[in-house]
Amino acid sequence: MINQQWQLARLPASGWPEAEDFTWMESAPPKPGAGQFLSETLYLSLDPYQWGRRRRGVEIPGSVCHGRTVSRVIQSRHPDYAVGDYVFNTNGWQRFGLTGAGITDFGYMQPRQLDPSVAPVSTALGVLGMLGLTAYAGMTLQGRPMPGETLVVSAASGGVGQIAGQLAKLAGARVVGIAGVDKKVKFCREELGFDDCVSHLTPDYESRLRDACPEGIDVYFENVGGRVFEGVLPLLNPVSRISLCGMIAQYGDDLNQSPQQAWMHAGQAIFDRQKVTVMPLFVGDFVEFHQARFLEEMTTYIRDKKIHYREDIWSGLEAAPQAFSDMLRGHNFGKTLVEVTS
Repeated sequence: MINQQWQLARLPASGWPEAEDFTWMESAPPKPGAGQFLSETLYLSLDPYQWGRRRRGVEIPGSVCHGRTVSRVIQSRHPDYAVGDYVFNTNGWQRFGLTGAGITDFGYMQPRQLDPSVAPVSTALGVLGMLGLTAYAGMTLQGRPMPGETLVVSAASGGVGQIAGQLAKLAGARVVGIAGVDKKVKFCREELGFDDCVSHLTPDYESRLRDACPEGIDVYFENVGGRVFEGVLPLLNPVSRISLCGMIAQYGDDLNQSPQQAWMHAGQAIFDRQKVTVMPLFVGDFVEFHQARFLEEMTTYIRDKKIHYREDIWSGLEAAPQAFSDMLRGHNFGKTLVEVTS
């Protein structure tokens, strides 16, 4: 067996990923020690937060690029995991990885076994994973859209946005998405059941959004920032709520000011005037007390076809840097995954 991996070659030199940021390496796979298991990566999750880690120096040159994964156990010295088990873990951008005692790159998402009879195992990285929990927390615990209210979600066809919007529909809200190209707009309207969706790529984006929200915006689920946010700002109703999930359009900006600081500065005057409640959304805050309930409810929604999801799957670990770059630039369509091993 040969372990293939992508390592961080350097601290990123520019705002967006370049080929020179990554190095392809091959070596023998590691051997599990006591309390560890070796697993083969099936699916690798690519997410915007990974770029922030690299730009801030959380990952150092020569380290395997971080990433959540779905894997299959191939060797085990761990009492709770057997050969053949499917697991959610954090192998990163590589074919084989160790999990267990002494392996600390788990963060707030701990390894867990997966049952492929419940749902496709890839969903543990999307609708039944960190992305789904993010949408669930933003809607059911923060924004709390009510029947008759208008909710707007940006990056509406993306991994988080598509789930957040559907949860708001289940709560009885009127849902308006903001997406990019025409096929994404159509997907939100026709397959996800949003009441409307507008493209931020059109010259008259702001007026189209205003027409789609004739009674203003009561809840906003923020994924993008930039021009998308600028169109939302004047439409915010008094005492409206914002779940601040991300701002992918600003992740390539100068690091002298964080995207969150720039975003707050742009909106502060309207926030103050309209008494808007802004709630930063960090999924790690909700794992301990809400993940079990989320998994139970979301699994039922999927089984009953009340929640639909779309995955954007690339083939082969070699494709990871390009898939990552495309995702950050908005060229993905759904939750971005790399199928490492079939």
